[in-house]
Amino acid sequence: MTRVVLAPDSFKGTISAADAAKALAEGWATVDQTVEFVHRPMADGGEGTVAAFAAAVPGARRMPVTVEGPAGEAVDTSWLLLPPTPDAPAGTAVIDLASTSGIEMLKELRPWDADTTGLGQAMVAALDHGVSRLVVGIGSSASTDGGTGMLTALGARFFDAAGLPVARGARGLEDIVAVDLTELRRAPDVRVLTDVTNPLIGVRGATAVFGPQKGLDSAAEIARIDDALRNLAELLDIDPATPGTGAAGGTGAALVVWGGVLSPGAAEVATLIGASEAIAGADVVVTGEGSYDGQSGDGKVPSFLASIASRHRVPAVLAAGRITADADTALFAHSVSLTDLAGSSEAALAEPGRWLRDAGAALARATAS
Repeated sequence: MTRVVLAPDSFKGTISAADAAKALAEGWATVDQTVEFVHRPMADGGEGTVAAFAAAVPGARRMPVTVEGPAGEAVDTSWLLLPPTPDAPAGTAVIDLASTSGIEMLKELRPWDADTTGLGQAMVAALDHGVSRLVVGIGSSASTDGGTGMLTALGARFFDAAGLPVARGARGLEDIVAVDLTELRRAPDVRVLTDVTNPLIGVRGATAVFGPQKGLDSAAEIARIDDALRNLAELLDIDPATPGTGAAGGTGAALVVWGGVLSPGAAEVATLIGASEAIAGADVVVTGEGSYDGQSGDGKVPSFLASIASRHRVPAVLAAGRITADADTALFAHSVSLTDLAGSSEAALAEPGRWLRDAGAALARATAS
């Protein structure tokens, strides 16, 4: 009997990791009915991180909270409380930026005004509960505010030349001349899950690489915010070249200032759910994400799992919403794009479950040949 491990990430904004795994299995089974499927839905710190922990940890409880979303509106969301452990006797809180300040929460992009206040408010709720540890996933950010919204919710204050609080979001970054951290909440053990290693500033920094995705549409705008982040790094006394500080529009840097430790998100989640152990006993690993592109080889779920599979001499195959021209698929024995199967990205986005089933069937045929 063939043992197939199904470990996709979520297909951002269209289908969860768990539902993607289910659809892939359904499609695969139309080709081979003798398969044993092992479901290990994944996340890397972005969308679906809380869900991955909730599915993996017995006794985990969702804790409702209302926060200010990236557009400033009230958003009902939740953080996850994990049971006590010897190294976290009051429990661990898992919070993801995607469900508090994430880009998928916006009806339209707000590159200058979206911020991370909601993430900070969820963190405050967990701190008020008394947890021993915070695990914070910071993928899928809507803003480039340097984490100032989050830090403000935690008690920091940012002032302009007149001594007044600056505006929220990237709009206020340029005006910051002074920072007051005296009322900043004390950090517990804080682990920060991120899927990128970008520095805060420069050609690989938060603004240059990710700003266009968040609505910055000119080189002049990118340069302005990059300069503002450079100034913020000086005020917060952090090295802007530190890998991962550019994650989530600079929220990685803010969390390091607060005392957080940056960790590869995919590796942390994979350890929790026993992905390596499952892969070691498999005949094939199926993974995937919404867009497999030139950045996907840098710590994201598919490439990370493919590296695990390679160590165990197990072939890995890929199903992605789209596979861009700059993507390196050499890690995979076979790969398939939902966009190619559906004929257009619009069709693939409209019915991801349908095309994931087709992808599962296509990968089963390719693997069997």
